[in-house]
Amino acid sequence: VRLVESGGGLVQPGGSLRLSCATSGLKGTDYAIGWIRQAPGKGREPVACLMTDDDSLSDDDPTYYRDSVRGRFAISTDMTKKTVLLDMRALKPEDTGTYYCGYLEKGIYTWGCEEPYRYKYWGQGTQVTVSS
Repeated sequence: VRLVESGGGLVQPGGSLRLSCATSGLKGTDYAIGWIRQAPGKGREPVACLMTDDDSLSDDDPTYYRDSVRGRFAISTDMTKKTVLLDMRALKPEDTGTYYCGYLEKGIYTWGCEEPYRYKYWGQGTQVTVSS
């Protein structure tokens, strides 16, 4: 599995940004692609996740959002269904951090999107800075 993020940058508070995660090597079923961020000096926290129980991602798949981003961030796929997008709006300075794309496999009882240790593969990250 290979994940490559892009789309980060500097944006003013209240602005918008779109991140992309190009995926390759996805196989099988019951996996999820998530976005996990890490603010300076803090641990990694998943912010959004797209879960599929078949062999490809879809905008109809169940999603997870962290409370602090729900209503402002939206996770989706593009037409190829191999790129996972994160549309971020109404950005705040506290959204600043390195955003990683991660892959996880469904657990026995739960998906585990909200747990950073559940992600098996990671991209290299893309920096998002929200500042005036």
